[in-house]
Amino acid sequence: MTESLSPSSDDRLPVSGLLALAMTGFLCIMTETLPAGLLPEISAGLHVSAAYAGQMVTAYAVGSLSAAIPLTLATQKWRRRAVLLLAIIGFLMFNSITALSSNYWLTLVARYCAGAAAGLAWALLAGYARRMVTRPQQGRALAIAMVGTPIALSLGVPAGTWLGAALGWRLAFGVMSAFTLLLVGWVLATVPDFPGTPHTERLPFRHVLMTPGVRPVLGVVMTWMFAHNILYTYI
Repeated sequence: MTESLSPSSDDRLPVSGLLALAMTGFLCIMTETLPAGLLPEISAGLHVSAAYAGQMVTAYAVGSLSAAIPLTLATQKWRRRAVLLLAIIGFLMFNSITALSSNYWLTLVARYCAGAAAGLAWALLAGYARRMVTRPQQGRALAIAMVGTPIALSLGVPAGTWLGAALGWRLAFGVMSAFTLLLVGWVLATVPDFPGTPHTERLPFRHVLMTPGVRPVLGVVMTWMFAHNILYTYI
């Protein structure tokens, strides 16, 4: 995913499109961590213990971990906006199921599938932002596209927890579904489309993994993400 837009005469950043990507990241984080702040309400609503309700976060994480690479490879040749919309519509469907479900196991399946949608979305966002701008703008574009993550963690999750505690946890997930529906239109209106990557341009995963420096970087990132998610989810 190295192709980018040709330089424009004014070199303006496509801020609206980049913010649509940021909103996608915002929804990924909100969907992942919201149950952690609403465990008593969810456990009462699904008639399970708080420990079982907490597995909603685990199911989401397992979905992201197990599906990110297979889904990314399976959709590699697809048009990029179609893949992005597939991930976003996945959030719409599975958050809606979570909001409406009264069955614990159905809720866990929906959470797993939402995690899979998140894994696909995270694989897209950084590269998509870079392709939307010229090379000198790629750093700023990436900063805008990733701003949804800190906003979700610092403001979105507390606000969602307050809303869920005040009006019900199902409504909190329903509100996220409503925002996701708006995001579909936002992406269609402002995010440009790009072709996928032909299989002839794809490096084998083993070759990438054996590239000098890749494994230490992956190890550091995995350790950091592990600690990061423990902190925000359980503390």
